Amino acid sequence: MDFVLKKELSNSSLIYVSLIEAGNVNELRKKINSANGLVVVKGFNEETNRAALENRRTDILLSPENEKERDFVHYRNSGLNQVLCKLANKNKIAIGFNFNYLMNSEARELVLGRMMQNVFLCRKYKIKIVLGSFAKKENEIKNEKELMSFGKVIGMNGKEIKEGLNFRKKEKNIRIIK
Repeated sequence: MDFVLKKELSNSSLIYVSLIEAGNVNELRKKINSANGLVVVKGFNEETNRAALENRRTDILLSPENEKERDFVHYRNSGLNQVLCKLANKNKIAIGFNFNYLMNSEARELVLGRMMQNVFLCRKYKIKIVLGSFAKKENEIKNEKELMSFGKVIGMNGKEIKEGLNFRKKEKNIRIIK
């Protein structure tokens, strides 16, 4: 399955990446080890998030706030915590924020609050952030200005937004369609 990472209006190039989804840890490890190029893992629950962050081949953990469990009494169940953030920093794994997931969610206020907490944790533990529309359909693609507004809403500053929109790790392995 291909997802759009970024849309540039000046030369209208789209970056497509393969997304790895898994129901359990063993399946996730097999898929990560057999993947080529940019490895983007979709967050599912705390165990799969941790397995993705422990593997050095992972480049981006997308939407760790995807967990369906309820929030705790004193803090949100955002899919990230200090242990996972330290692993992400150590293994140089970026955290991805999916605009399409927010727009298609039934509980947008819950997802938005979890994203805001994850931005705070990423800033505190110096983790790279990736912003993208990650669209499944052509009409869901958002331009750079809309993604910049999305970054502001979830609490990112200007420098973080600029770096989040220009994520490059394994550029030679990314398939760019013009």
